[in-house]
Amino acid sequence: MAAVSKVFAARLAGLVVLGPDGESVGRVRDVVITIRIGRQQPRVLGLVVELLTHKRIFVPMLRVTAIEPSSVTLTTGNVSLRRFAQRLGEVLVLAQVLDSKVRIDDPELPDLHNDTVLVVDLGLELTRSRDWAAARVAVRGHRGRLGRRAPLHVVDWPHVHGLTPQDLALPGQGVSQILMQFEGLRAADVANALRELPEKRRLEVAIALDDERLADVVQELPDDDQIDLLGKLKAERAADILEAMDPDDAADLLGELPDAEAETLLRLMDPVESEPVRRLLEHSPDTAGGLMTPEPVILNPATTVAEALARVRIQDLTPAIASLVFVARPPSATPTGHYLGCVHLQQLLREPPASLVGGIIDKDLPRLRPETPLAAVTRYFATYNLVCGPVVDDEGHLLGAVTVDDVLDHLLPEDWRDEEGDDHE
Repeated sequence: MAAVSKVFAARLAGLVVLGPDGESVGRVRDVVITIRIGRQQPRVLGLVVELLTHKRIFVPMLRVTAIEPSSVTLTTGNVSLRRFAQRLGEVLVLAQVLDSKVRIDDPELPDLHNDTVLVVDLGLELTRSRDWAAARVAVRGHRGRLGRRAPLHVVDWPHVHGLTPQDLALPGQGVSQILMQFEGLRAADVANALRELPEKRRLEVAIALDDERLADVVQELPDDDQIDLLGKLKAERAADILEAMDPDDAADLLGELPDAEAETLLRLMDPVESEPVRRLLEHSPDTAGGLMTPEPVILNPATTVAEALARVRIQDLTPAIASLVFVARPPSATPTGHYLGCVHLQQLLREPPASLVGGIIDKDLPRLRPETPLAAVTRYFATYNLVCGPVVDDEGHLLGAVTVDDVLDHLLPEDWRDEEGDDHE
């Protein structure tokens, strides 16, 4: 029989497990998955197999070479005979997921929107990376008229709410375990995961994160969630988070707060950190002055190409900011001395390391004014095929730089972070 790449978990129950030579090892009794933070599809870790001696062991999915309608075949007959013990973060599909109550937000099933339904099965699929994942959930609603069984629906995993470790009341899902799951995730993914947590646990996790990490995460939250989270922190901690945020993001957040509250937080911030934020708040948020970051890469004309490349290799810089270095007379902090021009990253890569940036300056690139409106900034990027542009005042001082991601944040609808998609994994 041909091996399958899609199967429902309940169909595996009781299937015979065969070694590579066809010898019987035992029978499948459950499927072990790990439910990840956020809406990512759960990964299938392995199978609980009952041996002929009735002892239950764990067989990793990496040992499974084929799943067929009547059997599961392993790559080797050598398996660990240690008795299966459920570990932290592991979930048993048949024992803990089936019959759970969940809510559905699938636009193709409007009749079930936010209605409570029962999980009947999980659809497992073999991914392109050769891992197995729980991609779909089979659910059934309440009984219909005259006691008839409600129809069965199969829903993609991201449209199902209620299957988090907290919802399933699994043991050991404390703050430290959640923080472990956050390790290695991008700030945007952590922000999405944080929004999935209950309010009390969300605050506990936020408090446990260090300032730099929490600042990165807050920057990825929608405006309302930023304000809500900041308001639940002690004022001193909130000021520390604002200090760790990019000045333009901190200014955007403070601009959403009442003036008195924003001023209180600004006074609690270190003056060195609050000063560029105050300058940004002087500009309308939908102008180049309100969009810009006051901390682009700024060099003096005597800087070598090798030094310039070392500056743009700094890990904390976004690709957009690193695409241009700006050259100005001292002081090099914004507002700078007289602005001379910029050097494109590609130009730096073409020049000998010992060359000076002062000799390769692009003096012709048009400059943005702090009062330039958002629509004009958008046309500027489209016209010159740029992802970063200088903001210069009437006296010729560089005030900062606008990047394309700053523009997108203001062009996209306010709820764009709420949109879920599968194509970003």
